Formats: sequence, C-alpha cells, structure tokens
Amino acid sequence: MSNNVRVRFAPSPTGPLHIGGVRTALFNYLFAKKHNGTFVLRIEDTDQNRYVEGAEDYIVESLNWCGIPFDEGPNTNEQFSPYRQSERKHLYKQYAEELIAKGKAYYAFDTAESLDAHRKDHEAKGKTFIYNWHNREKLTNSISLSKEEVDKRIANGEDYVIRFKMLDLKNQGSHGTIRTRDLIRGSVSFKMELLDDKVIFKSDGMPTYHLANIVDDHLMKISHVIRGEEWLPSVPLHIALYHALGWQAPEFAHLPLILKPTGKGKLSKRDGDKLGFPVFPLEWTDPKTGDISRGYKEDGYFPEAMVNFLAFLGWNPGTEQEIFSLDELVNAFDLERVHKAGARFDPEKIKWFNHHYMQDQSNDDLANQFKASQPELESIDVNYISLVVGLVKERATFIGDFWNLTHYFFSAPTSYDEKASKKALKEGTKDVLEKVIELVNSVDDFTTDNLQNTIKGWITSNDIGFGKVMMPLRLALVGALQGPDVFDIMFMIGKKETVKRIENIISFIP
Repeated sequence: MSNNVRVRFAPSPTGPLHIGGVRTALFNYLFAKKHNGTFVLRIEDTDQNRYVEGAEDYIVESLNWCGIPFDEGPNTNEQFSPYRQSERKHLYKQYAEELIAKGKAYYAFDTAESLDAHRKDHEAKGKTFIYNWHNREKLTNSISLSKEEVDKRIANGEDYVIRFKMLDLKNQGSHGTIRTRDLIRGSVSFKMELLDDKVIFKSDGMPTYHLANIVDDHLMKISHVIRGEEWLPSVPLHIALYHALGWQAPEFAHLPLILKPTGKGKLSKRDGDKLGFPVFPLEWTDPKTGDISRGYKEDGYFPEAMVNFLAFLGWNPGTEQEIFSLDELVNAFDLERVHKAGARFDPEKIKWFNHHYMQDQSNDDLANQFKASQPELESIDVNYISLVVGLVKERATFIGDFWNLTHYFFSAPTSYDEKASKKALKEGTKDVLEKVIELVNSVDDFTTDNLQNTIKGWITSNDIGFGKVMMPLRLALVGALQGPDVFDIMFMIGKKETVKRIENIISFIP
C-alpha cells in the first residue's frame, strides 16, 4: 500500500452522472478515507464534441448531495491545477512527441475512408482488421513513409493522428500474453497479438482518453486507479504507456458492472424509464431537448440511503450488518471484499434502505420537509405537523407518502370508502355513534388515555363488540379503515372536530 494514497474520480461531462458513476466515486472516496488519503475530482472533457453544458456542475452537486465531496479538484485545493483536461491540452502534446522521439509512437496519415476499406476487406475474408504490429508497415504512417515525406505532409497541414506503438512481435512470436495484478480480480492476462496501436493524439489537437489519463494520473500523483470494469481491456495499453514514458504505474482495481434488475446486461437509463425508477442522483434537464430525467433526490430518497445501497452493489462487509453510516462504511471498506461478478440493481432494496433512514429522521425535520412539499399545509403550525408525522412515519418510505397517510389530520373526509362503509356501517350504527358523541363530550381532560378509557370502558361494560364501535368511528374520522390509533387521531383533531366528523357520518347513514 502506498504511504500517500491518492485516488481520482474522472467523469466526462457528457450528460448527467449515472448511478454507476456515483458508485465508482463512492468506492474511491471510501478507499481514500480508509487510508487517510485524498479523493480527487478530474473532469475528462477531451471529447469536445460530446461536451454538455451544465454537466460538470451537475457532477459536483451530485457528489455533494451524496455526502462524498472531493478533497481536491476544480476550485478546491488546486494543488495540481488545472483539473479540466481541456485546460491541460498543452501538456499532452509534449508527451506524445516524447514517445515519437523514443520510437514508441508514430504519426499516422490514414484517412477514415482508407481504414474503412481495410476493415471491409478483412470482413469479406472472415478476418478482423487490427491496426498493429502485423500491418503497420503497410499502412500510411511514419513507419512506412520516409522522414522527408512525413515532414512534407505535416508541413502541408495534412491531418494526422499519433498512434502508440503497442508491441513489435516480429521477433518475439505472436502468442505471448501480458499479465498484471488487479486489486479486485487478481491476476489478469491479455493476448499480445490482439492489442492494437491505439490513437493517443487526435487531429484536432486533443489527446485521446488513454494518453491524457496516463499523463494526468502521473502528474497528479495518483496511487490507485479504481474504475469500472469496462476499462479493464485498456490496462495493457496504460501499463505500456507508463513504461514507455519511464513512469511507475499506479495500482489498478476494476469494479464490477451494475446490472439490470433482471441480472442480465448493464443497467441503462432506458431500464429506469421502463421500470419506473431513476438512474441519476439528481433530476436532469437536457439542455438541448428539454427532456427531464428523474433523480433520486427529487423522488424523495435520502442521500444516506442511496450511499448505503450503492456500497452493497458489488461489495459486502463479510457480516450480516446492512445499515452503515458513512463513517462505518469507511472503516469497513476493503477492496478485497469487492466482487468480480456484476451486481444486480434492485430498486426495491433501495426503498428498504430509504424506509430505514426515514425512521432515523427527526419528526421536526420531516415535518419541515413535508410542509414545504405540500401547499395545503402552508397555514398549518409545523409543530402540529411534527406530531402527526410521528404517528405515521413508520408506515412511510418517502416524504411524498405523508399526505395520503395524514390528510385526515388536516381536513375532514368528504366521502367514505365504499368497501369500508359496507363493512362498518350496520343496523344500529347510528345509535352507537350518537352514544360515542355523548361520551366524547363528557371527557373534560381531552387526552388520548382519557378518551380510550372512557370509550373502551363503555364498550366493555355494555358487552358490545369492539368492531361495531371502532370501525364506524374510524371511518367517521378518516374516511377509510386505515391510520394510526383512533384515540390519537381524536386527540390530535380535538373534541369539536371529532364530534363534527361523527355527526357527518351519522347524516350519511341511510
């Protein structure tokens, strides 16, 4: 383990941050904090054609909402600024040219049309076209062309890319493998003959991901690269680039994919749209189309629930414990306990976490959130709302659940559930409820206990079935056979309102 752990989360600002990206950021954060290290945010915006306005701000806001802010990055502790690759492009060209000078890279002038023709020719022969050791001398590049011709083409402004000379297998045989160690997957190997000469510098003057990634990780002293498994095939190229530049490679760890709820295939935005759950931390409005994508924050999830849920996508602590605070996650986290296999996304499980964290919230905090979300509560005392929330929150998963669970605390029912009415309103119910009104009016100290003792005492002493009284009473107060303790409801809405609601249902009974 490096004495100075530095990890980075390096998203591209091409749209909203996917839930898989948040999981990658979280694992980097946990690893950094576990080892008293530094969590760096770097914006990899080398692909200017895919850049989306507002995406960088969205990334930062998402990390902050999740409670996993970066220690170093744009506008924060800029020890190795700048942190946007578009602002670092002057750095990359010199390293590309250094590789050319070392014979480790070369200029390539092949047009898109000529490369496409090669691909089609290979396909027609049942082969796969790979630009590498076996054909680079036959293509249009500074290996096959004379120095004079290369200089002339560059001087004339001809488009070119710079390709990394991955391997030269002519004198080594073409059946070897490259092996390295991954902190999650153990020993991994790659067939040498299948590795191509990747473009590391484009004709538009920007580096590709591969070169910029290596240069920035080295200059920013990144000790561990923790990223998604889709980057695993790039490992041999990245290691080769480090060696070619005379640098020590960081340690690598490749996280498992997040799979669809079915367990088959990678989770996508379409899966969320189809099955009705978000795949982004915050709501996102597409600046081009105006389309709105749902976010976990706006859907009513607590950030603690989301972080706890994501931590278990591909990792487990080796115990039965499922509920972790962020500090507990930091203490428990270990890359050796990250799985190799993909992790199935379960939208019901994150609801389970959210329900748990709902119970941990104070009634006052929940009441303020509830009041802010419900226009009908604008004139209601938040202290009253807090008492109401305390009675029902064990039944709630989201703030948005509260209105359906509590509306009768704020206004009398205007109708009665048809099925419940048939069950609760029988012959003799009017007489029973009129007696209940007498009992309610007789209670001077209007408390839950006094109401319960008075009404239940009357029921017991007269040998009346509890259902004959309590069901129509609940229906009168709520409009349905649901809700918390009847006597709590009566206490909360008060004597006058209780009597009024019982009178209302008596007038409703034929």
